[in-house]
This record gives sequence, C-alpha cells and structure tokens, in this order.
Amino acid sequence: MGYSWNCDVCGTGHKQHKLSYRCPECYFYIDLHCATRYLKTIIIHHLSHPHPLVCVAKEILCECDACGKKHEGSFYQCATCSFPLLHSDCAFLPKNLSIQQTTNDIHSHTHPLTLAYSYSPHDLLTSMYTQCRVCNDSFYKKFLWIYKCDRCRYYAHLDCATARHEPFMSILMSPGMGRLLQNFKDDDYPDLVHLPFPDQTMNLIKHLFSKEIESSTSKSNEAKQTHISHQHPLILVDTTKPKSSTLSCHNPMKKVELICNGCVRPVMNLPFYTCVDEDERCNFVLHEWCTRLPSEIKNHPGHPQHTLVFMPMVPYKPFGVFTCDVCSFICNGFVYCCVRCEYNVDVCCAFIPDKITHKAHPNHLLSRVTKRLLGGNCRLCLQYIHRDWFSFTCQDCGFHLHPSCALLMSETIRHNYDKHPLKLNYFPIENHKGDYFCEICEEEFYPEQGCFYHCQKCVHSMHPACSMPIFRHKNPIPLFYTHYGSDLFLHRYVNVKFGGRHNIDTHPHPLTFVQGLESDGECSAECGRELDYQMILKCLQCEFAIHHDCVCE
Repeated sequence: MGYSWNCDVCGTGHKQHKLSYRCPECYFYIDLHCATRYLKTIIIHHLSHPHPLVCVAKEILCECDACGKKHEGSFYQCATCSFPLLHSDCAFLPKNLSIQQTTNDIHSHTHPLTLAYSYSPHDLLTSMYTQCRVCNDSFYKKFLWIYKCDRCRYYAHLDCATARHEPFMSILMSPGMGRLLQNFKDDDYPDLVHLPFPDQTMNLIKHLFSKEIESSTSKSNEAKQTHISHQHPLILVDTTKPKSSTLSCHNPMKKVELICNGCVRPVMNLPFYTCVDEDERCNFVLHEWCTRLPSEIKNHPGHPQHTLVFMPMVPYKPFGVFTCDVCSFICNGFVYCCVRCEYNVDVCCAFIPDKITHKAHPNHLLSRVTKRLLGGNCRLCLQYIHRDWFSFTCQDCGFHLHPSCALLMSETIRHNYDKHPLKLNYFPIENHKGDYFCEICEEEFYPEQGCFYHCQKCVHSMHPACSMPIFRHKNPIPLFYTHYGSDLFLHRYVNVKFGGRHNIDTHPHPLTFVQGLESDGECSAECGRELDYQMILKCLQCEFAIHHDCVCE
C-alpha cells in the first residue's frame, strides 16, 4: 500500500486524507503526533507559575531564576510577565526526591525531600539562620528554589540535593567546598586534639597531663603532699583511702558540686586531692593532673616576648579574680602570668593547642589563629570574633570557633532536668518538625542558630548558656548577662569557683563569695546597684552584701 506523504520529522508515511502541518513554501510536513509532541516541549504548564512557560527559540547563556546559577542551553520563560526564566534542567526537576542512597552517608536523609518554589512564612523566618545540609553554605537569595523536608528542618540547594557520585565529587573539589574530604594525614598529627570532648569528665588539662599520671605513679601514690597553691597539706582521695567513702564527686544529677581550684572544672571521678582541714574557709580540691602543671610556659602565642610563670592566684588582683587575656572570661583559678605586663591566662588557655579537629566541621584541620585580615562569626555561638582575637579557623572554608566554645562544650552533658544525657547538636533534629523551646528559660530558639543540647528520648532541648549555669551554679542566667564578644552561649562565670569565706576591713563578720540572687537586693556599698547574677561577698549573719568590684575599689 503506497503513502501520499511522509512526516519529515519521524519519517512515518501517511495517506492523503491524514491531517498534517505543512510549510507552503518548501512543502515540509509534520504529522499531528510530532507536532503535538513538539508543542509539549516548547510550552509547559509549571506548578511554580500561573502562566504557561514558552521555550526560548535559541540556546542562550543566562542565570536561572530557579537555582540562581548561570547555564548555557534551553530556557523557559513566561510570555506574559517575562518571569521566571528557567533552565530546562531545573524546569523538569522531580517534585519529590529521595537522597537516602547518596555517595556519603553524612548527606543521606531518612525522609523524601519536596521541591519548594518559595519559602513559607515559617521557612522564611528560619531561613535567616539556615544552611544547606550538604555544602554548609547559606541560602543567600530567598526567592530561589530549594529542596526541603516537610517533616523536619532539612534544607538543601537544588544542585546539592540532586548531585550523585561524579557531580558530587566535582562540587567538593571547587574552591571553598571541600568540606568532606580529609585535608590532613592522621600520621602527621599523632597528638591532635579531637573536639568536642566526649563528656564533662574530660577537659584539656586532663587530656594533656593524664598521660604523665599513667607513666609516673610514684607521686600519685603519695597519701599526702603539699602544693604551692595551698597552705595546708593535701590528701589523695581514691578507692583505697578511707576518706573516699565519705566524699562525693561532682554530680549535677544529685546536686553535688565539687570544683577544682586549679582548672575550675568539675571533679567528676577519682583520684583527686582535697585539703586535710575540714574548715569551710578552704573548700580546696585539686584534680590529680592539676598537680602536674609546669612552673612556666615559654613562647605562649598570646605573649611570646616574655615567659609566663605559674601562680596559684594573680598577686595584683583582689581575691585572685582576673580576666583571661585569651578567652576574656573571668577566672579565679590557677594562672600563668607575666607580672611585668600584667598578662594573665587561665590554665586551659595557657595550653591552647595549635591545631584541632571539631565535629562541627569534620575532616578539616582548624588552626589556632591570633590575627586575621577580617573578623568572622563563631559557628557554635554565632557571635562575632574580632580579627585580633584568638580563634580556631579553617582558612579554606572561612570556618571559625571561639577557643572557649570549642573547649568548654562537651559532646554530652548530664543535667538534673533530664535523666538522660543530652547531646550537642549542630543542626535541627531529624523527625522534629515542631518549634524548639529551651527547657530552662522557656524561650523559643532556632536550631539553625548555633548549637544546642538535646535529649532524643524526652525531646528536651537547652541553650548551652542555660545548661551550663544549672550545671555549675544555681541560677539560670539571662542571655544579656552572658559575656558578649566572647561567647553569648557560655556564662561569664563558668571559670569562677564560688565559695570560701573572706574577711574585709569594712565588715565585722566573715563574708562568703557567692553569685548574687535576686533576693539579695541592692549592694550595701554606695553604688546601690542590684546584686543578682553578679559576683558578691555576702554575710550569712546579717543582711550585708557587696559587689566583688566594690570591695576591690
């Protein structure tokens, strides 16, 4: 059977009576099937826009309004309002996407992701702090499309969510994006400090000096010893000593507080030293490893011109209270100081490591930096780090941490508000769709804004600022009382050991060094300021109470 004409697109033969599209000048034929299929490719109805989108006649190089990046190729545009201009790859992205089978488990997500053409009011609010969970970069343009999880706060750029093995690796190799590929060899850094520390029993001093305890047991076996920091003999408390049964280690769950006078960190396990004198004026406790601190430090990065000398307290500061010149926290523990320059650092900052790693920025070395061309914000507390301040920094990625944030926030903490350990989180919790409220201060917070502690079983969340004061002190501390410019989330008295009794010339009774309560009222000195949340000296026999600063004056 013969055919009267053939489709010049697909080559199919047709009889004379079959309908077709024909060019009257050159007799170019297209059958209805090819014509309809072609129309479907040049005109689409997209869920992101109320009008039909028409394919641009020729390939162009232009920025896509969906992903915000420049593409070369076919684009679709609204003929009515000229917006949006979508690259064909973005125009036909799947509405729902599963990324459980990615090349790296860090970027897998349990739930399917939904293509979102714009931010909802709730997303728009949280997007102020949101970062892409694949590349960790921000969403700079709020009108661009994203992939998001409808069940929890998981957001990803279009290209990050759709990348697979080869494209994914090519993205990582581009400048500033190599966040998952380890950029150092483990053998080159055998003593590298890996942060955060696992729990509250570990700190930098223990990490550095506990090895000496294992290699040198003679000093540890001494039942009594003297120390330059205390006028009375110290007795070793361990499992072999009778006194051990009557002393309890620091335990926030049982509201037992035992703080080391040296590093001002909790004494949470044996062995440790305590004063043989039961007088409450002493209240002296010392970690085993804090008895091994060296007598001097040379070439400290913050003050290399002079040797820093160990002192149990700053001689030119009343009650030994000083401000650390590295972390800017107030401290009354052991100190390394240059008396000539009045340069003082607490014992943890005295041994601040040159390089660390941190789970907030895995697989990249963070180097200790004292000066940089520009400032930045700490990833954990989001507060500004001045360009002349200490920080741990990844130069490749522009990632910064306050030293105090990195060293003080442990991976898990125990808290008397929750029977389970709380874990430090850097991103929203999976399967947690609702809003986040701190269990202590009851204020709403955004999990994209810095880090937070969370109990998966009880669904409890806490600001680090709120968890640490309860852990160390009795009062939740309002955020405006925290030390701005160093760490918003860490309490300014985290390096202060309260307790002990003192005598001053202006009052006949002994005064106790405590943190002020709202019920303490106003200062008994002429300043007349409130005493709540401040360091104060308080008389337990009368209503006299005075600011620490007023005593110093």
